[in-house]
Amino acid sequence: MNYIWLDCDPGHDDATAILLAIHCSNIRLLGVSTVHGNTTAENTKINASRCLHAFAAPADIKVYGGAIKPLLRPTRHDPEIHGPDGLGGVEGLPSADSSLVRTRIDHRPAIEAIAGALRRTWNDSAGVKVTIVASGPLTNIALFVSVYPDLLDAIERIVFMGGGIGVGNRSAVAEFNILCDPEAAQIVLNAPVPKTMIPLNVTHKAIVTNSLHNKLINNSLTHEAQSELASSQLRHTLSTLISFFKESYKSTFGFLDGPPLHDALTIAYVARPELFTRLRGIHTTGETIAAFFDFFLDCVAKCDRVSPLNQKCTS
Repeated sequence: MNYIWLDCDPGHDDATAILLAIHCSNIRLLGVSTVHGNTTAENTKINASRCLHAFAAPADIKVYGGAIKPLLRPTRHDPEIHGPDGLGGVEGLPSADSSLVRTRIDHRPAIEAIAGALRRTWNDSAGVKVTIVASGPLTNIALFVSVYPDLLDAIERIVFMGGGIGVGNRSAVAEFNILCDPEAAQIVLNAPVPKTMIPLNVTHKAIVTNSLHNKLINNSLTHEAQSELASSQLRHTLSTLISFFKESYKSTFGFLDGPPLHDALTIAYVARPELFTRLRGIHTTGETIAAFFDFFLDCVAKCDRVSPLNQKCTS
């Protein structure tokens, strides 16, 4: 079992990472912290809570708000990709002022919550280590490793989506998460714990094509079949998420085949690391991405069986 803490800035692809973290059979999600990034820190906190409800997270999984701005730089957001509130175009989630959302939010600071979870799980080396997964700017994680150096031994690994090798999405070489807070990224990279970077070179291969989108909409369809009718409310919500993200990536970056699920790959790496050793060559890359989407759709199917979105309307 992999014990993880997820730090994120939802964000459409962050939402898919949350779903995987809840429904992957060999992952135990301890908590979710949020950070500035795709939208304001207040919006990312609310969005994470909306997702925890929609994806049927256990009641003890809470959201903890973190850094509202980078360590040194001016704050930047990404409304052209994610909309002003971070989950533009997504239908079916509970509203931001719903009690279902507010009860998921714990008002302890993010780094204190992370420290508490690591202490309980590590238990002075009598327990297990925790993998920290970060799918947004690394401000919270930089603060944590700086304030709690005594807990670095409790960290199995830091897995983060960010960066690119000779490729960027905000310039020829700049990737958004790192660009938001490069000083925080440097602090994390300097921390004496194992780290794995999931860069754009990898995430740009995980494209939700039309055939995969159709399979997401209705799990009874083959990849080649087409349908605009979702087989459940959850699948409708996920379809609207993918559709908005697809149009954003098409208009902003010229992606014609579909949007990349950047952040979901962080969870896939923790759950199925063997997939990532095969990302070499044209044929093995295709096999790996196909396996990733099989994993993704399997977790969606598990979520579909328990999501409260399928049981009744939420306000």
